[in-house]
Amino acid sequence: MTAGHPASWWAQFLTATERFDVASVTEGLSDAIMPKITSRLLRREAELAADVMVRHLHRPASSELSERAGQAVDRLEATVHRLKERAADEDGLHEAYALLDVLRGRYADAAADAEKFIGTMPLLKIFVEGMRLERFDMGLAMRLIGAGQTPAAAVRSGLIVGKYGWWPDWLLGVVTERALAGTLDAATIKALDQCAYADLSPWQAKIARRLLGRDEELVEATAQRLESLGAVGAAGKLRGGDLMAVALAARMVPI
Repeated sequence: MTAGHPASWWAQFLTATERFDVASVTEGLSDAIMPKITSRLLRREAELAADVMVRHLHRPASSELSERAGQAVDRLEATVHRLKERAADEDGLHEAYALLDVLRGRYADAAADAEKFIGTMPLLKIFVEGMRLERFDMGLAMRLIGAGQTPAAAVRSGLIVGKYGWWPDWLLGVVTERALAGTLDAATIKALDQCAYADLSPWQAKIARRLLGRDEELVEATAQRLESLGAVGAAGKLRGGDLMAVALAARMVPI
C-alpha cells in the first residue's frame, strides 16, 4: 500500500485551470478504481453507475441522463452501505467508497483514498490530462511533481515552458534546470525571453548559459569587456546579477 497525499494536495489540480474536464477525470478514475473492487456483483453495479455518470457528464443538459446517473449512484451507495453493515470490517469496500467519491464529484477525496491502492503516477496522469491545458509541457510538470514540487508550482512551470516551446533547446534546458531548482519566476522568464530573441550563435549561447549560471570568473571577464566597449551600466548590472544584461553581454561576444 502506497503512502499518499492529502485531499488538499490533489485539490490544487482542480483550481489550476477553468477547463477541468470532469467527464474525463471521472472516467479515468473510475477505470482505475473499478478493477480493484473484488466483489464481482459490486463491481458490476459500480460499472453501471460509472457508465451512466460519465455519459451524463458528457451531456450535462440531458435531464434524463442526470436523473438516471443520480439513481445509479444512489443504488451503488445503498449497496455499499448494506455490505458494510453485514461485514465484520470494511476490507474490500475501501475501493467502492473511493469510487463513490468520484461519482459524487469529490475528486480530491477520491484521489487521496485511491492513491493508497493505485499509486501516485497513474492518478497524476489522469488529473494532468483532465486539466486540458493548451501549450502545456506535461512531461516537465510530471517531473517536477515527482521531484517534490507542489501541483500548483509544477503546473505554472509546465505552462511557461509550453508557451515558450519555440525557444532554442539550450534555453529550454536552462528553464528546466531552474524549474527543477524552484527558481523559475517571471523576472527570469523575461530575461530568458530576451536571450531567445537575441538570435545567439552556438558559441554565444554557451556563454549566455554560463552567465545565467553565475560563472563568476566569466561574469567578471564579460563585465570588463562591456566596460571596454563603453557599456559601463550594463557591466554593473551584469555584476549585480541582473539577468536582463545577459542577452546584451552574450551578443557582444565575438562569434
